[in-house]
Amino acid sequence: MYQASDKRYDHMKYKKCGNSGVKLPRVALGLWHNFGSVDPFENQKAMAFEAFNQGITHFDLANNYGPVYGSAEDNFGRIMESDLRPYRDEMIISTKAGYDMWPGPYGDGGSRKYLMSSIDQSLKRMKVDYVDIFYHHRFDPDTPLEETMGALSDIVRQGKALYVGISNYNAEQTKRAAEILKENKTPLFINQVCYNMMNRWVEEDHLLDTLAEVGAGCICFSPLAQGVLTNKYLHGIPAGSRATRNHFLHEDSITPELVGKVTKLNEIALNRGQTLAQMALSWVLRDGVTTVLIGASRPEQIKDNVGIVDHLEFTSEELKEIDRILAE
Repeated sequence: MYQASDKRYDHMKYKKCGNSGVKLPRVALGLWHNFGSVDPFENQKAMAFEAFNQGITHFDLANNYGPVYGSAEDNFGRIMESDLRPYRDEMIISTKAGYDMWPGPYGDGGSRKYLMSSIDQSLKRMKVDYVDIFYHHRFDPDTPLEETMGALSDIVRQGKALYVGISNYNAEQTKRAAEILKENKTPLFINQVCYNMMNRWVEEDHLLDTLAEVGAGCICFSPLAQGVLTNKYLHGIPAGSRATRNHFLHEDSITPELVGKVTKLNEIALNRGQTLAQMALSWVLRDGVTTVLIGASRPEQIKDNVGIVDHLEFTSEELKEIDRILAE
């Protein structure tokens, strides 16, 4: 059976999540990719163990992560059962519901029916009694926000989750959700959003300011823009890369202009003593963000990414140059 490293807390840095008493690791592991039924299970175990050995206590899932839907939770449950169970109280486990999950009108959206059914299914798949954070995965304009937030509050009251999260909510939606949750006496814990150098809507929307006002944290996914902000595409599109599989990243989006920008960003990273991927992760954490979510296809990537916690600072000149390159 897996034995966690005695040094797992020596290196990682942790930050308080909003106004709560919980500290989250600055780097968390997302199971969006590479933990599905189509992926090698032994590699999944190796990545989970490496993450925990590196002080990553937060594992982020959703009901439909896979493929197939539900299989990431199933596989995580197998790892919990076989090896991670003794460490449950050292872990922050999150899952979500809000996107399509099962056929028919009750397997999608933000209804009480969907959320209540989904949390029960997720707990069974992951073989846990509760999750630490349960998110509504996306704003649903067809369901009253009071119904959605009321369901999340009741899930906490039932002991199936400790904290309430939302994901992909803009500043206005976040503020209203936080108001309802406050009335329900289950404060908003965190918002999970897409944020990276190439996608800066969070700044334009003033979302981080709103989260600070309501006392919630922020966790960011896709910090590497689906692999664009790595050295993977500096010399063309490698066979088998995500761009060739047409999975959230399209081959025709890797333009010469984009490669030119990424090449210049890579030069800044090298001058900082980082890889481009490390710099991109550090950049996301530079101001007001609690945690950055990483994905990985092998354990070595996790170890490399955790190295950013020693190099999170940027000079004003570096930030100006990054902005200049991105504005070209």
